[in-house]
Amino acid sequence: MDIGTLCVHGSDKRYDTTGAVSVPIFQSATFTHPGVGQSTGFDYSRVQNPTREYLEDALARLEGGTDAFAFSSGMAATAVLMELFSPGDHFIVSDDLYGGSVRYFRTISEKNGLTFDAADTGDLGAVRRLMKRETKAVFVETPTNPMMQVTDLAALSEMLRQEGVLLIVDNTFLTPYFQRPLQLGADIVLHSGTKYLGGHNDTLAGFLVTNRPEIAGRLRQLYKTVGACLAPFDSWLIIRGLKTLAVRLERQAETAEKIARWLLEHPRVTQVLYPGLPEHPGYDVMKKQTAGFGAMVSFKVESAEFAVGVLERVRLIQYAESLGGVESLITYPILQTHADLPEEVRRTKGIDDRLLRLSVGLESAQDLMDDLAYALEG
Repeated sequence: MDIGTLCVHGSDKRYDTTGAVSVPIFQSATFTHPGVGQSTGFDYSRVQNPTREYLEDALARLEGGTDAFAFSSGMAATAVLMELFSPGDHFIVSDDLYGGSVRYFRTISEKNGLTFDAADTGDLGAVRRLMKRETKAVFVETPTNPMMQVTDLAALSEMLRQEGVLLIVDNTFLTPYFQRPLQLGADIVLHSGTKYLGGHNDTLAGFLVTNRPEIAGRLRQLYKTVGACLAPFDSWLIIRGLKTLAVRLERQAETAEKIARWLLEHPRVTQVLYPGLPEHPGYDVMKKQTAGFGAMVSFKVESAEFAVGVLERVRLIQYAESLGGVESLITYPILQTHADLPEEVRRTKGIDDRLLRLSVGLESAQDLMDDLAYALEG
């Protein structure tokens, strides 16, 4: 079945006899037992809820996984993911990650005895040099946030499989519509569902998806124990968002490419980072492993003062955190998404006071370029 059709129809699970086209919101914390020792399959919503089960089945199908788990946020999903591991376990992570992930690893995971090394995960040699006996997983974003580095997932997964090391991929930027990491050899996929999966900037959600039954079993146990599961109404909002995922991403990616090419020609823009540009170093890998380039564009302007001016002059584009919604948002990573990173780390990666990150929404390309033209006039 075409993935666009899967987005619309989600799961084939049915929970009522009314013929409702939209899956019901089962706003119930608990469920009655038909008899002693008997269950309808639902006992308590921390363990499972019909609305959430429908969503999880839909996302597992979209990612090509055997099971999916819906959490109250992307960071809640990250927290449960890290409970799969034990003190002394070692991770290799992309050296350009969402700042919240880095903050979690540094302030929570390291306290719990895990250790981390960072590398450009697109460089297999760099990853191999960091491998040690204690290495249990490699955690990747591709493209990365905000510098748009690209990793060849099939090549990396082949190398890791020989070492018995898990590959974990944060697929938030591209979603399963454009990239399916499990089919490329990944073991676990992570999402902030707040972003493109929901798509309307109106709810928080997070997901883990796997095609490894033994991992799914451990995650299901952790999931019900920790209890950071997605509420029924929020599950329904993400289900609604998935229905338009394909058409949203197609339009947003088309507009993002137009804007990226327009920015390249602007005299006050010094660098454009978009993996759909042929001059991007990850372009060929993206062409090979994805069905689209996404709708995130990072760019640098001539000075810090000018960057602040752009943020204050945009009118249609909104200066706000987050990404992936129908409204275009512009972010200043040095003060927002990556503010907690040590300055030397930011500087090494090029996350400086001239960098802006644009999440392209569903407005017309011309209106967005007109808005940027005004903001870039100075």
